Parts: sequence; structure tokens; C-alpha cells
Amino acid sequence: MSLSDFASAGLRPGLVRALRIPAALLLVGLLAGCSDLLGSVTGNKDDDADAQYVERPVEQIYNDAWKRIRERAWGEAAKQFDEVERQHPYSIWARRAILMSAYCYYQANKYTDAISTADRYIALHPGSKEVSYAFYLKAISYYEQITDPGRDQSNTEEALTALQDVVQRFPNSEYARDAGLKIDLAYDHLAGKEMTIGRYYLRQGNYIGAINRFKTVVEQYQKTAQIAEALERLTEAYYALGVYNEAKTAAAVLGANYPGSQWYQDAYGLLMAQNMKPELDKGSWISRAFDL
Repeated sequence: MSLSDFASAGLRPGLVRALRIPAALLLVGLLAGCSDLLGSVTGNKDDDADAQYVERPVEQIYNDAWKRIRERAWGEAAKQFDEVERQHPYSIWARRAILMSAYCYYQANKYTDAISTADRYIALHPGSKEVSYAFYLKAISYYEQITDPGRDQSNTEEALTALQDVVQRFPNSEYARDAGLKIDLAYDHLAGKEMTIGRYYLRQGNYIGAINRFKTVVEQYQKTAQIAEALERLTEAYYALGVYNEAKTAAAVLGANYPGSQWYQDAYGLLMAQNMKPELDKGSWISRAFDL
């Protein structure tokens, strides 16, 4: 089965190249396809295997699993690969089946099962050539569970840790680049959470609480898409408190980095309405955060 076969079998758009089955596992699938004749000789049937425990040759179980993949029955395919490990735990097929099971659970959106299965592979086979794929499967299983910034971000934090594992452990692997892109998106999501809370505090007149949230974005998520708004909101909050030096500094840094943005126009207009203008105070924490 080729990568295009996987795409036609239901691999999600955008992941065909990144989420590829290692070549060794593709070979296993092809070998398993040769066991059709064996299945006809032994008389085993897929329905019987699903309905009750039936001890079968490992090749036959693999054949059943790949049949489920071709049918896009990902959950059933995962169960078949689990059977390989259960019935033939000490065979070389068992190691490969764990990884295939994790992949199928991911495709079935059963992310908790995908993560636990990938973790089991990592624990049992840390030196395997395919272990980078197990780390990647675990990472994207967390990543797929990221929710909107207004909700709990524990999955985002788990995804970030797992994605960083991929990049740090396997920097030259085919999965590192995709993991790196997803790390940037995860950081942007965490920054978005801080911005959501900061905006709420700002509307409520809790300016200190708002400043603390926007400060987190400036100090921890400076490379995200949220940074320009964070600086403008800092201008608003500091101005409302009468801390004009910090308000002018936030606006000055904003103008230096995003001069054509609407956020800078808003900050500039706020100050100019009171006969003030953006002005950098090098003693400000904002200046230090940007090494100015």
C-alpha cells in the first residue's frame, strides 16, 4: 500500500506527507495481504474473529486488520492490531502491530487510546527506528484536541510538550518540521488564552489583572500573532491607571515593530487625544522585554 493508497483510504488532508506510515510497516501490510490464501485454508472469518476470541495465525490477523484499513474502519483495524500483540506477544509482528494500532486509533479520533498505545510502544521499544513516529503520533493526538482559546488549554500544553519532544529528540526526522510548525500554532493558542482573559479584565476595569495577562504575552509569546494587540491593550490599561510612561512605551514599541497596523493607530490615537505621543522609556520592563 502506497502513500496515495493511504490518502484514498481516509488519511486526513494535509497529513499525507507528514503522517506517513514507516516503510517497514508498509512492507508488513503487503506481506499480510499475501495471507488471503492462508485464511481460505484455515477457514477463519472476520465476523467470527470480531465476535469472540479465536486464536489465529499472526499473518491472518494482519490481513484482517489491513482489510479494515481499506474499509476505513479504523477502530476495528486497531482492535485487530491489538489482537496481534495479545495472541503473539513475543513475535516481531507484535512490535509493529502496536504502532499500527496507535495510528488507527488516531484515525478513528480515539486520541486517548492513540496516546496510550504510542506511549506503550515508546516504553517497550525506545531504540526502534520507528520510535520517532510513535512520538509524533502522540504529539498530534494531543494537538488534535486543542480547543478554542476561551476554554481550558491543558491539551494545548500537553501538545506543546509532546511536539517539542519530537523536535528535540529527532531534529533530522521527517516529522520535525511539521512538529515545529505546530509548536508555533500551539504557542499562539496559549497566547490567545491570555488575551481572552486580559480583554475580559480590561472590560471589567480590572486594569492590574489585565496588565498581568498582556505582560505574559509580551514576555512568553512575543513571536505569536497576538503580540501587537497585547501592546495596544497595555497602552490602554496603563493609560487608564495614569501610568503614562508605560503607556507611551508600549505604544512606542508597537510603532517600532508594527507601524502600519491598526493596533498602532489605535494606541497612537489614544495618546494624541490627550496631547501625548509614543515615547520609549528604556527603564521600562517593556523595553527590556524587547532588548531596546
